[in-house]
Amino acid sequence: MKIYVVIHNCILSIIIVSFLFVLPLACFAQKVNLPGGPDEPVRVLSDSISLEVHDGGLRYAIGVENIQVLRANRTQPNMADNYGWTYNHAPMLAYWNNKFYLEYLSNPFGEHLAPGHTLVATSGDGRNWDMPGEVFPIYLLRPGPISGYESGMAMMHQRMGFYVAPNGRLLILGFYGHAPNVMGEGGIGRVVREAYKDGTYGPVYFIRYSILGKKNESNTTTFPFYTHSGDKGFEDACNSLLNDKLKTMQWWEEDRTTDGFYTVAGQQAPSVYHRKDGIAVAHWKASYAAISPDEGKTWSTPVRIKGIITDGAKTWGQRTVDGRYALVYNPANYGSHRWPLAVVTSDDGIVFENMLLVHGEVPPRRYMGRAKDFGPQYVRGISEGNGTPPDSAMWITYSVNKEDMWVSRIPVPIRYKIKGPVEDTFKGLDPGGKIPDWNIYRTRWATAKIVAFPGSKNMSLELRDTDPYDYAKAVRVFEESTSTGIAFKVLARGMQNGRLELEVLDHAGHRPIRVIFGEDGHVRFTDGNDLKDGGRYEEDSWYQIKINVNVAKGQYDLLMDNKMIVNQAKFFESVSSIERLSFRTGAYRTEPTRQTDRYSGGDLSNPGDPVLPVVYYLDDIIIK
Repeated sequence: MKIYVVIHNCILSIIIVSFLFVLPLACFAQKVNLPGGPDEPVRVLSDSISLEVHDGGLRYAIGVENIQVLRANRTQPNMADNYGWTYNHAPMLAYWNNKFYLEYLSNPFGEHLAPGHTLVATSGDGRNWDMPGEVFPIYLLRPGPISGYESGMAMMHQRMGFYVAPNGRLLILGFYGHAPNVMGEGGIGRVVREAYKDGTYGPVYFIRYSILGKKNESNTTTFPFYTHSGDKGFEDACNSLLNDKLKTMQWWEEDRTTDGFYTVAGQQAPSVYHRKDGIAVAHWKASYAAISPDEGKTWSTPVRIKGIITDGAKTWGQRTVDGRYALVYNPANYGSHRWPLAVVTSDDGIVFENMLLVHGEVPPRRYMGRAKDFGPQYVRGISEGNGTPPDSAMWITYSVNKEDMWVSRIPVPIRYKIKGPVEDTFKGLDPGGKIPDWNIYRTRWATAKIVAFPGSKNMSLELRDTDPYDYAKAVRVFEESTSTGIAFKVLARGMQNGRLELEVLDHAGHRPIRVIFGEDGHVRFTDGNDLKDGGRYEEDSWYQIKINVNVAKGQYDLLMDNKMIVNQAKFFESVSSIERLSFRTGAYRTEPTRQTDRYSGGDLSNPGDPVLPVVYYLDDIIIK
């Protein structure tokens, strides 16, 4: 018995020791494998998206403004960029000298087809943009007369656009190479010029030649090397850039040399931010990421982040002004179908979650061209050191359909919930300025903005549309509810030229309620799957609209000027709650789909001509 007791006590002691020592070791092992280290620099707890709709069925990041900077126009180039080229892509963004600077490359018809040049557009507020101007012109590969688009001319391809040097100088950069492949041996060199505070630009210089392309001062034309500028401040700025490994790592893809200039290779289009502990995190295309503890001198081996589901488009990461972090990318692995544009956020720059919508519109591609992928893509923001806009928002830029240039203003903190009633009278807001808590989709020819109507003391939200292939859109997120009263005023002008579609939606974009103010002067509404006539409305008259929603019954009431249009109409789609009110000057669209061939179709009919305006005014939106 004594022996048994001794053995029993020994076994019990071993078990206790195991819990005291082995379990902590197991916990320590788990800590070693936590995200943030070389094996998993970032973890994204991504939500699934719907592949059937353009917005992915995502909740909105509240208050985002999608603003079109350039609407390509081949037949009326004076309404676009003065060139009429219809392949526009790869935008970059900076904020310097109280201005936004947006750089992009442009070709006449398609990707990697010469000639190519680079343009820059500027804006004081991010909403109103000047016409783009050429900063890097067509580069001739040989002297003498040139005929045709590709004979004897280079193209441009750049992964870096701007650098604000320690001495305050703003450098603009681009890269020339041979079409159709500028990489490595096909390269000519990287060029640089300075932006001056008076809005002009300095001369163009080479800052680094393509070594694999065997280029140097003796066999390149047009532009000298930067050390011949005679401007010490400019040369100091260039030298600072050349010594900044976190910036020049963006050059590797075109350069591809193994001369020791680059400390990380094999990846495309890096975006870099610093965590709170000072470690730099890089995100590349195709979901790759790595970390550097020494400002880019050394890097961990790039690894694919399983939670970032994307394809050939770029990923943008940055620290926002509230001390948190954001990643923006296209969360779908569908190659040439790059939508929606979404954001995930993080407290520490390591673990990201809560995927929200930034840009969920895919308008028709107006001009056919080589490799013109669909959707909002190739997103970039303002890199560390390249300026901070004064409004504390996060600003990003991207192309849509590789045709038009866009920016988005994302309010910080990034959020998706609203608490309490909505009472938007728009009084006290600046015309054309920020509209708190409204998500705005605004093209050059279809705008949604605050205007002084009916007077300077009584503002309203104007939706004005002259775009034959796109629309203006304004969405108000409200507190998620199952029983809601919605009221607003609406006035129409030029209604015979277009329509206004009103929808009440749930968090995933399902549309239980649809009301249409038609171009024929009739209000129509859905009752189940039926679209019914609710009577006439007139131009230049304010109408008071009320909608009472009962989700439990799947029904709603619609009133106009306190007259019941329909009582207990059935939902168009079933939902468990509602949280969005949407106004749009065009029909709901589903094309292109994930199955649409990017080479299908051709140029649309008369895409360069505006149509007669349709204008709707909205005021006094009350949601309780």
